[in-house]
Parts: sequence; structure tokens; C-alpha cells
Amino acid sequence: MALHVRGVLLPDDEVRDLWLVGDRVTFDPVPGAETIADRGFVLPGLVDAHCHIGIARGGAPITSLDQARALARIDRDAGVLAIRDAGSPLPYPELDDEPDLPRLVRAGRHVAPPKRYLRDIGVEVGAAEVAATVAEQAAAGNGWVKLVGDWIDRGVGDLAPAWDADTMAAAVAAAHAAGVRAAVHTFSESAVEIMVRAGVDSVEHGTGLSLDLIDLMARQGTALIPTMINIRTFGHIADQARPKFPGYADHMLALRDRFPEVVRSAYEAGVPIYVGTDAGGGIDHGQAVEEMLLLHEQAGMSRMDVLAAASWSAREWLGLPGLVEGGLADLAIYPEDPRQDLNALRTPTHLILRGHPLPPPT
Repeated sequence: MALHVRGVLLPDDEVRDLWLVGDRVTFDPVPGAETIADRGFVLPGLVDAHCHIGIARGGAPITSLDQARALARIDRDAGVLAIRDAGSPLPYPELDDEPDLPRLVRAGRHVAPPKRYLRDIGVEVGAAEVAATVAEQAAAGNGWVKLVGDWIDRGVGDLAPAWDADTMAAAVAAAHAAGVRAAVHTFSESAVEIMVRAGVDSVEHGTGLSLDLIDLMARQGTALIPTMINIRTFGHIADQARPKFPGYADHMLALRDRFPEVVRSAYEAGVPIYVGTDAGGGIDHGQAVEEMLLLHEQAGMSRMDVLAAASWSAREWLGLPGLVEGGLADLAIYPEDPRQDLNALRTPTHLILRGHPLPPPT
């Protein structure tokens, strides 16, 4: 049965009538449609643009599809109706079209340097194998590959690029040759410079960004997913590392402390910014609203721009049509205006995924 929704449609700020026919939206009246909401603020479903439903709490790989489903449902019940999974050790293409799960835009496994990333998470390869591995992982995902651009090098005692600059640039080229986009994990100053200049499509975290690189990202349209929730954990990371790697510990704290201004500078320069929590491992799922609040309160993004970064702009970036004629029937309805208070996103009256109302969270 077709559904009918009436409310203030964002970002248009107009009271509109929408009809949901199957998985699609139309503005043409559908006789006999069931009206499920006649007031409120209507928003395209939220996106977590950096999430890991293949990594369990604590950092271990999940071992079953049911674990992935359970993690995805935590995000769904928090209003996230689309996820970009930025790397999973367990392939799960069969979850792409499950009707009660968020839409999934996926990378394959992380492509990482040998013995310099989270154990059992990535495919760890030397420089000679990087390009071929990127091509393999491009086929394992559905539009993205995930590169580990840096990690601690215990021989150096600090962050260092994963491979040499030519290899890292070739990894981006291999992704593009395979017809997918490349996302890169970076904390350090040196690795993020290599990858931005190589034309990577998105920078994940990006704590080492300089003003010059921010300007280049703005010109290129390179996206930034700050994962500010994750960066707050750097103090714990530094405490654990300090006995053996004091220089690395100091570096991580310095990167953490400057990061709100880095994100603010990127925002002011016009870099595309999207909401991502890095859920999985050390970050709980269901934290998209917390990330949005940090972007507003610490990085100075306007509420409207934060909403765009978590909703209609993020969906467009990922190729998921929003609430337009023929768009996807993924939406949330809120009794209060989230443009006035982002906390309103915590209490939707309705979540509709793939044209079907979801039951209230238990």
C-alpha cells in the first residue's frame, strides 16, 4: 500500500505532501494512500559516512552476518538509514538489499602495511602488492576502497606513512582505474599530504591537515570525514603508548588538541564535510547525533550545514537520491525543528526505510 506523509520538508522549508510508492517518492497524489503523518519536520534519513559493521566492540572482526545485522540495527534505530562502511574484514554483500537494514555503501577490507594496523582487520601487503590488492578490494566492495595511509611505525617511534609516496599515489590510481573511489585513513601530516596530492576522494580523520592542503581539498572537492568522536580517544591512546613511545604519545595529543580548528578551517574553506562516527572497535554504534553536535559546537558548523552533512548532501555524495521525485523512500519525521536544536534528532516520531515504517526502537 502507498503511504502519504505531510510535513515541513527539509531543506526546502516548505510544507509538502509526499507519497511513498514501494521504495520511491512521488509528489503526485496517490488515491487511497494511507496517511501516516500529517505534521512534523521531514528529513531524508541520516547517513553515517564512516562506520564499520564488520568490527566488534574492542576491535576484533565479527564472525557472523547476524553480528553485522545487529550493529547495523543499532545505527538504524538512531535514525541512520544509510551507512558507508569504511572497511570490513567480513564480506557481506548479501546484506545490501535486506529490507530492514540501512542502505550500505561498502569498501572491501582495509588495504594496510604489514604488521602496522589493527590485527586481523586489513589485508596487509608490501609496496609491490598494493595496486593489485586495491583492485581486488575494489571488486569486494560496491564503490569504495579503504587505504590505511599511516599508523605507528615502532622503528621510528611515531606515526609514519604506510608505504612510499609513489606506492600510495599508485593505490589511488588503481582504485580509480577499477571504477571506484578511494578513502584514506590518515592521522599524520606527511601521509595526508601524499594522499590529498594524489587525488584521494575522501580523507578519514585528517588530523594532520595543513591550511595549504585544506585549500587544495576545497579546489579538488576532496571530502573530509572528521570522526571527531574518534579523535577524542587520542588521550587514551597516548596514555597506553607513552611508556614505550613518548614522542608518539605527545604527537597524538597535539593532533587531538588542534583538530577542532582544523575542521573549522576546512569548513570555512568550503571543503565538503560529512558526518561519520567510526563506529566499530573503540566507538559504539548509534552515535551519529553526538558527532553532529561536535561538528556544530566544536568546529563551528551551522546547524543547517551539519544537517546537510548528515542527510541530503551526504546522500547525494554517496549516490543515494533524497526526497525528490523518484528518490528513495528513506526519511525521518521529527516533532521539533532540528534546525533549532540538533538534539531533536534523538526523538523521531517515524522512521521510514525503503518505503516501510520501522517499529519503534525497543
